[in-house]
Amino acid sequence: MALALAALLVAPALGQVPDAAPLLDDRHLDVVARTRAEAERIRAILAPPARFDAPEPFEDRPAGAATVRARDTADAFSQSSANMPFAHEMDFKLGNALFRKTWVASPASTLASDGLGPLYNARACQDCHVKDGRGHPPSGADDARVSMFLRLSVPGGPAPAGISGWHATRPDPVYGAQLQDFATFGLAPEGQMQITWTERPVLLADGTVIRLRQPDYAIADPGYGPLSPHLMMSPRVAPQMIGLGLLEAIPAADILAAEDPADADGDGISGRAQIVMSRVHGVPMLGRFGHKAGNATVLEQSAEAFSGDMGLSTPLLPSPQGECSPSQAACRDAPHGQEPGIRDGLEVDALSLDLVAHYARNLGVPARRNLDEPQVLRGKAVFHDLGCADCHRPKYVTHRLHDQPEQSFQLIWPYTDLLLHDMGPDLADNRPDGRADGREWRTPPLWGIGLTQAVSGHTQFLHDGRARSLLEAVLWHGGEAAPARDGVVALPADDRDALIAFLESL
Repeated sequence: MALALAALLVAPALGQVPDAAPLLDDRHLDVVARTRAEAERIRAILAPPARFDAPEPFEDRPAGAATVRARDTADAFSQSSANMPFAHEMDFKLGNALFRKTWVASPASTLASDGLGPLYNARACQDCHVKDGRGHPPSGADDARVSMFLRLSVPGGPAPAGISGWHATRPDPVYGAQLQDFATFGLAPEGQMQITWTERPVLLADGTVIRLRQPDYAIADPGYGPLSPHLMMSPRVAPQMIGLGLLEAIPAADILAAEDPADADGDGISGRAQIVMSRVHGVPMLGRFGHKAGNATVLEQSAEAFSGDMGLSTPLLPSPQGECSPSQAACRDAPHGQEPGIRDGLEVDALSLDLVAHYARNLGVPARRNLDEPQVLRGKAVFHDLGCADCHRPKYVTHRLHDQPEQSFQLIWPYTDLLLHDMGPDLADNRPDGRADGREWRTPPLWGIGLTQAVSGHTQFLHDGRARSLLEAVLWHGGEAAPARDGVVALPADDRDALIAFLESL
């Protein structure tokens, strides 16, 4: 399906008219079609670099005109798109206020802020995406700042119509799709995530030993009865928030063109698209957001977070009980924050959801740092030589858009293909999610990764924060990325340091 579909979707970008309407499109965007001349110009711009002795044109501005000034403080990810029109700035500020807002349980005297829970993981969006950056995995005495949870599912369940390759899973009938470790007054939380660590030494070719830590997950103190013997768990750390609107504006055709599920070209890379049913449009769409690309748009990702993380109703997920299952009767009967005539009768109305999505789309990507230093340029060459760019695809040109000037027709450098890849048994969560199997993950964007310490106060990477450095993150790669990982193991120390310097410059 994938290669034929990609060819069908690429046709409009080249000025051709396909015989049939594409199965996947970008209906979430108000797109101005590219001309043939634009498509040819874009193809030349996106070609891999021929040399590595100097930065490429515009490489210093990873978000194009939306790129913001780089800061070495915790506010580095909290700036608005640099090209934002004045008319959009108030919406960004209002979205920021809602993103930072602390919700309270009902009943409460603050009718504009009640409705939290009854079961929840956080009281504000900012509690998980601290300073709009990565969440905080457990780290001993720092446990009070943890912003990490477990996805849950059990085998079985129907596949959405029109989506092939779907894995038959469903939320746990008691604990739902996410373990909530907090509850409002009078209710028990669903349980507590427990992590047991085991060290694994890795010997590099120059004799350096890196000690990786292997996590094992369990649920302690389940509050609503025994756990299913078939329960599948997947840990998730909240990802950084920058550049989401630009990722949303990449043409689906350009993403699907990189699909090669059967590895037809024999390069060992077989990325696959996640296809999800859109709650807004009611049709299958390309998944882009989340660790397994489970949502198609920023709006839908935001609504899912309001419901799953905080138990708040929105137009897309209108249940005021959030994730409470039919087996959790007291939870379903608990007070909620929906009031007739207030906020559309919801806890988060359509306007508030739109403002939060606007904020999330427009958190600016900082400018590159040190990109012309010889060590960084050498590291970029190593990155390409090892094949890292095969999945962490450096650059795209976004759609030209009628109503989103911040994202319209920008040359961007996110370093992702937004496809699912088999990352091997060591990173497997063994929990299928849509079209993703238990070993597959979406390639995460790398832009801004070198500012993680400044923003989040730690350098813990991957979907569960197990890697304590960029080098550890690379050494966990397996599956399709195993040759690149083995190449890093074999590098001399100078080239390895150069690779890390390049990553830290992103």
